[in-house]
Parts: sequence; structure tokens; C-alpha cells
Amino acid sequence: MSRAEREFDCFGGRVRVVIEGDAPGGHVAPLAALLAQAQLQDVHRRLSRFDEHSELSRLNADPAPVVPASRLLRRLASAVVEAGLRSDGLVDATRVRALQHAGYASSRAGVPGLPIDALVADAPAPRPARAHPDRAWATLAVDDEKRTIARPFGVWIDGGGLAKGLAADRLAATLADHAAYAIDCAGDVRIGGRAGLVRTLRVEDPFGGPPVHALTLTAGAAATSGVGRRSWRTPGGDVAHHLIDPAAGRPAWTGVVQATAFAPTALEAEILAKTALLRGPQDGRRVLERAGGGVLVLADGAVDIVAGACVRQAA
Repeated sequence: MSRAEREFDCFGGRVRVVIEGDAPGGHVAPLAALLAQAQLQDVHRRLSRFDEHSELSRLNADPAPVVPASRLLRRLASAVVEAGLRSDGLVDATRVRALQHAGYASSRAGVPGLPIDALVADAPAPRPARAHPDRAWATLAVDDEKRTIARPFGVWIDGGGLAKGLAADRLAATLADHAAYAIDCAGDVRIGGRAGLVRTLRVEDPFGGPPVHALTLTAGAAATSGVGRRSWRTPGGDVAHHLIDPAAGRPAWTGVVQATAFAPTALEAEILAKTALLRGPQDGRRVLERAGGGVLVLADGAVDIVAGACVRQAA
């Protein structure tokens, strides 16, 4: 069986694509891997808020109430609404100004985050995040027939993790006819393929120890959201990161430093992981219990492995 692998920088981190087997009547694995890299880099380029010429940046800057938009951009806007609905407003991709004010106005690709111990030591007292009452995410209206996005001017959206999940799912559809594939979009993972090969997924320890959990999957997705990778100190010396408490307009400190969720698709897993982290230890566990399961790592280093339909302990 032919096999191809590519690893490269994308989505502000490292992306890895592994393909096994040639698609019947389609691309051989090496060519499919090359095209996969091009597809993911195209999504990143078009949905980056750090490039003023990207489709996303042009949407955010356009004063018109209704804006023509590509299928990809419309799908992102729909994902923003879906995330808001599924998280009761906690996963709110319209809090761009709060992100900027917190210190995330430009890309932090290649910039290491703060040590997790420093974050925990200097973080404010934990409390669950709360939704913003304006529900700006709910003002987005996608019309696929007219190929437009409508929203009040000034409602900006951020691609962030939602774009990674969408990209992984989009590529999975392209690779479905291969014997097996594994896509890791900087923490958003999607696996599958015709052969049903078993893969082992390991959840890393944000404190630097050995993996905190491993499970086996033949198809499905996992996403990890945490406060460590994109974290920094403000000019005033406070610690900050990229996961915003929508109501407070500041980085969320909930007592959970990392959440991993398992789900059928990478977009679902991304939304669930962020929701679980933002809700805090108890309610975050309930989020994962009702879904495919997952893992919470708490600020004191405790690990909570949450059983669900997708969780199988690896041998």
C-alpha cells in the first residue's frame, strides 16, 4: 500500500497529513498529499484575520450590510452561528475587538506561549465564562442561494479554531476514497478512510509530562483547546491568552487549562472543546459526557477523563 506524509506550517502551528493507499480512479497518495497541503494553505490564506487582503478581512472591513461571499466564507459564517447556538453563546467568534484589546491583534505564529506554571500562578481566581448578552453571532445571516452574508456593520468574525475544524473536515471529504488518512490541523484532528484502520490518538500533557490519555479510533475527530499555546504577558504584566470570556471581554480563567473533545467531525470537536474549557471543571465535564467524551486538564494538574461514545482506551 502506498503511503505519503506531509508536515508544514499552517493555521499558526504545525499541520500534518498522512495518506495511505491510492484512491480508486483518483489520485495516488503522494499527489493527494501535495494537493492536501495546497488545500489547507488556501483555507488558511483566505480565512486569516491577520492578512488585510484575505476574504475574511475584506468581509470585516466592508460597510455594506449584505456582502457577496465565497462558499468557504459562507461556511465559516454558518459555523460561527452554529458555535454560538451549540455553546449557548460561549464560543463567540465575534469577540474580535476583545481579542485585540487582550493583545492578540497580530499573528503569534512561531511565538512560544508562556510556561503553563507561570500562567496558573499568575491567573485571576477561576470562574466560569458567560455569554455576551448582545448575541452578535446570531446576527449573521447566510444566503447560499444568493451567495451572500448579511450582518450589521461592525460585527467582525474571527476564523480561529473554527477555520481549522472546517479545513480538516473539508479535506477529509476529499480524501474519503483513500484506504486511510489522518489530518492534524494544529490540534484539530480528523481520521478515516475506506479500510477502517485503527489509529491511536494521544492527549498531550500541557504541563510537559507524558500523554495524559490515549484512545483508539478508526474514524472521527478530536480537538484540543488550551490556554498555553497562545499566551503572553500584557504591558502591565498580567497573563493573557486567546480564549475570551464573551461577557467579560477578557481572557477566560475557569480552572480548566486544556480541554480535548471527541466527536464525529473536527468542527463539532472544536466547538465542544472550547465550550468545555469555558464552562469550567464541573459543567465542562457535563458537556463532554453528553457528547463523544474527552479529557479535561485542570489548573492544579488533575486530569479528568470523561467517558463518551467515542472514548476507547488504547492498549
